[in-house]
Amino acid sequence: MKKVFCVGELLIDFVAENQGSNLAEALEFTKKAGGAPANVACAIAKLGGKSIFVGSVGDDPFGSFLLNTLKNEGVDISLAQICSTFTTLAFVSLAEDGERDFVFSRGADKELTYDASLRKGFHGNMLHLGAATALLGGPLETSYSKYLFDALTKEMFISFDPNYRSDLWRDDEKKFIKKCMPFIEKSHLCKFSEEEALLLSGKTELDDACDFFHEVGTKIIAITLGKKGTLVSSNNTRTIVPSIAVKPVDTTGAGDAFIGCLLYQISNLDNYNKAFENRLLLIDMIEMANKAGALTTTNYGAIPSLPTKTQLEV
Repeated sequence: MKKVFCVGELLIDFVAENQGSNLAEALEFTKKAGGAPANVACAIAKLGGKSIFVGSVGDDPFGSFLLNTLKNEGVDISLAQICSTFTTLAFVSLAEDGERDFVFSRGADKELTYDASLRKGFHGNMLHLGAATALLGGPLETSYSKYLFDALTKEMFISFDPNYRSDLWRDDEKKFIKKCMPFIEKSHLCKFSEEEALLLSGKTELDDACDFFHEVGTKIIAITLGKKGTLVSSNNTRTIVPSIAVKPVDTTGAGDAFIGCLLYQISNLDNYNKAFENRLLLIDMIEMANKAGALTTTNYGAIPSLPTKTQLEV
């Protein structure tokens, strides 16, 4: 089983549960552990995989809570950094259909400094780059690019999820697109939402978006379509893999559960090229990942809602 290094933010989600989608009117918030790369690391560990979180939190009670949460889920936190900047916070409101609205108060996540010693453990393993905040500047963005380069030199399987958040890129979408392109070009697997796929490709149809991403360099494209399932495109074949029917209450972490489950399955392959070459195997893995994403939406909070291997096998 290969190790999956997950790089990016670990933060506090303050969730206004059952209070509509207007943060201005929310009065009570519940503290949850969050951050897309951290969610993915937990999703992998909860399924029995080997995940390592690489990110920065503050030297404060929130940072301690977050690291303890990951440790309790079985994530290796030995490479996490603690800095003097306050832990990053996100305020989240939920609509009746489980969709979210975010406001970020950015802090310690941006302070992640590059550690060249990580390269020793990279060879033949996997790297997931899925931080919503990683391209906003600071040491984290520098580290992000350097770890991508290291992964290429160490023959790692590379996964990229842009995790676009409109609140973070107001009136600056062109910069976001430009910064994402080197990661799309070099990654073996890219996971997009429908909105992200059209935004980053500049296309109006998903088939055209897939063609664009393959031309750029991505081998496997997975575009999550909510309850409709996932559009998967690889090796000149393209299909929509259906999901299971659930009643969502909180979609936070669904995409992270999906990609975490998919990476867990790839980490168990003796050769990750099988994911490119075997269409039926890839579809089977996407079906399982769809189920993981769907089940995550049936409870509040990303990490507590991530399914176990037993739940997925039911």
